[in-house]
Amino acid sequence: MADLDRIETLVRTGPGTIMGNYLRRYWVPALLESELPRARCAPVRVKLMGEELVGFRDENNRIALVQEWCPHRGASLFFGRNEGEGLRCSFHGWMYDVTGQCIDMPSEPEQSRFKERISLTSYPCEIRGGVIWTYMGPKESQPPLPDLEWSLLPESHRFVTKRLQESNYLQALEGGIDSSHVSFLHRYDLEQEPLFMAAKGNQYLRADTHPRFEVVESPGGLLIGARREAEEGKYYWRITQFILPWFTLIPPFGDHAMGGHAWVPVDDENCLVWSINFHPHRALTENEIEGIKSGSGIHAALQAGTFRTVANKRNDYLVDREAQEEKRSYSGIFGVGMQDSALQESIGPIQDRSREHLGTSDVGIVMARRRMVKAALALHEKNIEPPALDSASQKVRAASILLPKGQPFAEGANEVLIAREDVMVATL
Repeated sequence: MADLDRIETLVRTGPGTIMGNYLRRYWVPALLESELPRARCAPVRVKLMGEELVGFRDENNRIALVQEWCPHRGASLFFGRNEGEGLRCSFHGWMYDVTGQCIDMPSEPEQSRFKERISLTSYPCEIRGGVIWTYMGPKESQPPLPDLEWSLLPESHRFVTKRLQESNYLQALEGGIDSSHVSFLHRYDLEQEPLFMAAKGNQYLRADTHPRFEVVESPGGLLIGARREAEEGKYYWRITQFILPWFTLIPPFGDHAMGGHAWVPVDDENCLVWSINFHPHRALTENEIEGIKSGSGIHAALQAGTFRTVANKRNDYLVDREAQEEKRSYSGIFGVGMQDSALQESIGPIQDRSREHLGTSDVGIVMARRRMVKAALALHEKNIEPPALDSASQKVRAASILLPKGQPFAEGANEVLIAREDVMVATL
C-alpha cells in the first residue's frame, strides 16, 4: 500500500470504511458523565465517526446512545421528550427505549403491531472514570471496558475535560506523540504552567532542542522515547505511551499530575480532544486544579454551554504578538492545549501529507501510522482481533527518567512503564 493510500485509509472513519470498522471495535469516550447528570434529563446531541446520535437517561437511569433521526419522518430526537422508559419523538409521539426499540406508537391504531418492526440504531453505554463510554461495533465482538489507569482512580485523583477541535483526528493524535515540539512551542510555559514548573527535566528540554528518537512496539501500541543529553554518562528520556487506537500519555513533569489525551473522530474534519490530568497515588492539589481550570495547561477555556474553545481560528486564537516578542510565549497563544490545537488546525481540516517532509524526529509519527494501518488491515482482511483490548495493554504509564548511556530505554524503564499501585511514577 502506497504511503498516501495508507494515509487516506487512516483519515476516513465513517461507517463501512476500513478505519471506521476498526475504530468501532473499541470502547469510545462519548460524553462526560456530567452531560447526562440525572434520570430523565434533557437529551444531548453526540456525533461520532460521522454518525449523528442522541444520548439520554431513562427514568431507571439507564443510559442510551441512539440515532438522532426518528424512523417515521426523520425528525430529530434531540427535540424529543424524555418520558418514563424512553425517548418520545415530539413530531408524532413515537417512543423508543434504551435499546432503540419502538415501544409506543400513539399515531397508529391500538391493535397495530407496527411498532414491533421499528427500531433505532442503538449503542450500549457504560460509565467509567467520569466518562460515558459507548461501543459501536458488532455485538458479538464487544470487549471489556477500558482499564486505563486514570479511568479507575477516585474522582479526587483525576480531572477530565473534552473540547471540539476543527481538524481530522489523525493530525491531532500525531501532535500528541510528537515530543520534539515541546522544546519550541511550549518552551516558555515550562516554568510558568503550574503542572510543568520546577521539574528537573525542564533544563534538559531547554538545553537540547534536537532529541534523538527511538520507537519500540508495545503490545498495545508504541513506546516513543525522546533522548536528550543530560549529565555525564546519562541521557534524559521522555517516554510517551501511544495506546491504540487514540490514547496518548504525556511524560510527567516532576511530581505534578500526569497528563493524557484521547483523540476521537467526530467526522473526517473534526475531532473531540479529551484531556486528562491525574495522579495515581494522591488527590490533585488545589494549586493543580486551579492551574487546570485556568486553561494554561492541556485543558482549554470553553465558550459557555459548549465544547468550543474561547480562542479559536476565527479570532486567530487570541494571539498576543507582544508576548511572543517578549519571549513570554513562544507562539503568542495562551495555554499548552490551545497552542497544540492552533497549530494542528492551521494545517487544514485534513492535512495534505503530499506536502510534508518528515525528518528523523518524526519517526514516532511514521511508526504510529504503520501500526494503525497494520491493525486496521489485519481486521479487514483476516478478521484478526485488534490489539490493546486487554487490561495489560492499557495499564501502562509514560515516564521521564535518567538512564545510563548505552542502555536501551525500553529495558531500563521497563518497571516504571507499568501502572501498578506499588510502582512509583518515574518523573523528573
